[in-house]
Parts: sequence; structure tokens; C-alpha cells
Amino acid sequence: MQLSNSNLLQKNLFINDDWIEANDVFDVINPATQSLITQVSNGNETHTLLAIEAASTAFKSWSKQTALYRSNLLKKWFQLILDNADDLAVLLTTEQGKPLAEAKGEVVYGASFIEWFAEECKRMYGETIPTPAGNKRLMTIKQPIGVVAAITPWNFPIAMITRKIAPALASGCTVVLKPAEDTPLCALALAYLAKEAGLPNGVFNVITTTHAAAIGKVLTTHTLIKKVSFTGSTEVRKILMEQSSATLKKLSLELGGNAPCIIFDDANLEVAVKGAIASKYRNAGQTCVCANRILVQKNIYPAFIAAYIQAVQTLQVGNGLKNDTQIGPLINKEAVEKVQHLLADAIQKGASITLGGNIHDAGALFFEPTIITNCNNEMLLSKEEIFGPVSSIFVFDTEADAIEIANNTEYGLAAYFFSNNVHRIYRVAEQLEYGMIGINEGIISHAEAPFGGIKQSGFGKEGSKYGIEEYVTTKYLCLGIHNE
Repeated sequence: MQLSNSNLLQKNLFINDDWIEANDVFDVINPATQSLITQVSNGNETHTLLAIEAASTAFKSWSKQTALYRSNLLKKWFQLILDNADDLAVLLTTEQGKPLAEAKGEVVYGASFIEWFAEECKRMYGETIPTPAGNKRLMTIKQPIGVVAAITPWNFPIAMITRKIAPALASGCTVVLKPAEDTPLCALALAYLAKEAGLPNGVFNVITTTHAAAIGKVLTTHTLIKKVSFTGSTEVRKILMEQSSATLKKLSLELGGNAPCIIFDDANLEVAVKGAIASKYRNAGQTCVCANRILVQKNIYPAFIAAYIQAVQTLQVGNGLKNDTQIGPLINKEAVEKVQHLLADAIQKGASITLGGNIHDAGALFFEPTIITNCNNEMLLSKEEIFGPVSSIFVFDTEADAIEIANNTEYGLAAYFFSNNVHRIYRVAEQLEYGMIGINEGIISHAEAPFGGIKQSGFGKEGSKYGIEEYVTTKYLCLGIHNE
């Protein structure tokens, strides 16, 4: 891996503005080649306690800085990320696998959260409340909640970090970050650039580790941690919520999804095919908002499936560092095995593989872009996230059928549908039980817009003006006005 700025490749824990070497290390593997990239320090509970103490000490001064001061430092961090975008993209692709163009897009997208919240922190407005009593004045102010624990996944190892860290720092909070063990290098590179931007000691700390459960328990039970922001599985969420309950920490949780993508018979077919592919095959299908179930209205099914197969057949699979690659590897062996298990279950229950279905010649962690038809709600892939480059196709008759099938899940993160009927657009958008809806569009995430789900997909918003609210408390002030 060749980087113009070799300082971006850091290998140690980042605590209190210092690089701390642990006694233990773990391997970081390139999923495309399955070769060793490097080894990084394997943090433990003691390191985590040091990071919490550093963040707590830093909070005392960081929280008292002006919004303008914090904004200017965040803008410096934002600019440094853009200045190093090419290197960060190579680093991301090398440890995570996604195509280089997608990686570069993620770097810019991730940086956009820092830019957005660098401005939004200057808009943490309180209120003046009309008084019910002539001798009182009522008002509210916004204050940072305290030390924040952020736990992030491997599939977007830059954007998932900045989406949490930027609003936390902007509001005046300090942070202890535990990135995914599969992708620690991007987190450490961001920490290096934050240090270069001038973030004060202890404001941002990174614990890389393979001891996820032990570190997670420290973060969720420590009394100095006031807020936990987690992106990951619903199963882990239950553990974190239980552990956080004793100290009543504020939580925001972005969990699993089971996104439907509905193709109505009045859709523009070309737009629908393009949008469905963009949603489904981005990052080799390893996104929580990707189309997990593609629902096609019966009378346009032959035309749609023919066009869809033709388009999917053109997708290029390979090492993400190659310029023509559109589909990279899955993250690890377990991810491949899960895809194979879901396909085997679907075939046993009546589905047919129309395209693909096998491990790709590019390597053991590469999977062919796959289309599986004749799917039904009895199959596991209708209930679980596929998290691979597999399109499961369902057929429906009426609009009411589509909405019923789409909502038949415990999850409620993202949904998509394609239609050119304005009446249908409003009807369907209002009836779908999801936190985010893409209408005639397969890519919906933006720093300016709220990101978050409902039902078992979690709660809390990231991005937008709502994102910073997750890291502040509203304090009410009642001022007595007395005559001299």
C-alpha cells in the first residue's frame, strides 16, 4: 500500500493526544488479497479507562470553548481530510475492500459531516419562553451532555465515525471511539488528522481492540460516560442497552435494516433499474440501507427482470484498487458463509437463482453479483439482512399488497419505491413504516438530512440539524425579577 502521506498509517492507540503502544497486537487483513496489511495495538480495559479519564478531563475546558472556536478547529480537520482524500481512499479500500471510487466518495461524504456540524454548532439556539408571571423570565439553553462513547462498524469506516464524532465535538462533548476490529486504520488516520488540526489533548480518543465485549462493557457501565452512540446489530444493541441502563445513559442506536425496494408499474423502468442497482450493489451489498427485498409489480415483471439482469451482468468484480472494479470482496469468511446459507435456504423453499450464486473467480471472499427470483416471506432472506451482492426478487399484484409485504418486518430503517404517480407517491410514502424513504432514488444519505430508523432499527438521528441534539441537554432557567 503506497500512501503519499505515510503518517496516515498509524498502529497504536490514540489517548490524550498521544500514540500509546499496547503489549498485544492484532492483524489487519486486506479482504481482497487476504494478506496482512499491518498489526495494530490491541487495547484493553485499562487503556479504555485511561481514555475515559482523558476525555473527562478535556471536557472541562472543551465544553467551555466558544462555538466559533470549536467550529474553526473542525473546519481545519475537514480540510485536512479533503487534502488527504486520495490516500484515505486507498487506506479504506485496502482494509475494507470497497472499490476505490466508492471509497473516495465515502471520504468526501464523511468529511461533509464535519463541515456541516462545524457550522451547526453555531446554531445551538435556546429559547425565550413567554412568562405566565410578571415577576419571572423563562428561558432554555443547550449544553453538551459530557463524555461520549462511539462504537462504529466496518462497512463505512470513515463516514460512520465522522457522523458521530463531528456533532459530538461540535456540541462541546469529548469522545472515546471504539472502531470495528476489521477496519481500525481509517479511525487512526482520522485521529492523526484531528491531532494535526489542533484538537486539544483528550478531546478525541481511539481504542482499537479485538476485545469488543469487554471494552463495550466498560464504555456502557462507566459513570463518566454520559452518552453511547452505536451502529451495529440489533443483537448487540440489546446487550448495550441493558449495560447502559444502570447509569441511565443517553443512547442513539442505528441498527439493522431490511429495506424493501418497490417497483410500481407506473415507474420509469430505466430509472428504477439504475436506482435499484445503486442501492443493492453499493459496497457489495454490505450496507444497512441497501435494498434487501426488491418487490416488482406483476404486470411489469418480465420487462423489469430482463433489464435488471442485463444491467447486473455488466458489474465488474475484483480488487477495489483496480480502476474498473464495481464490486469488491465481502469483509470476511463469515460474511460469505452467511450469503451461501441464505441462498441455500431460499432455494430449498422454492426460489431460483437467475444469475450468479457462486464465489467469484477473483478470490475466496468475492461473490458473484446474484439475482434470485420466486422469493417469498418464508425464506430467511426476507427476514434477515443479506449483506452481500444478492438481489432477492418478489412479485406483487396491488399497491396494498406491496405495502403489506414491505412492512412485514421488525425493521424500519430505509425503504425505496419507484413511481411516477404523484398521488401514489404520497400514499405509499406515508404508509411505509420506515425512518427514511427513497422515492425514485437509490442513494439517499446526506449530511444535511436526518439518518435513522424506527422499530427494531433503533432510535436517534444522525446528520441534519437533529444530529447535534443527540449530544446536548436542554436546561431550563427561571429568573425571578424583583422590585428594588
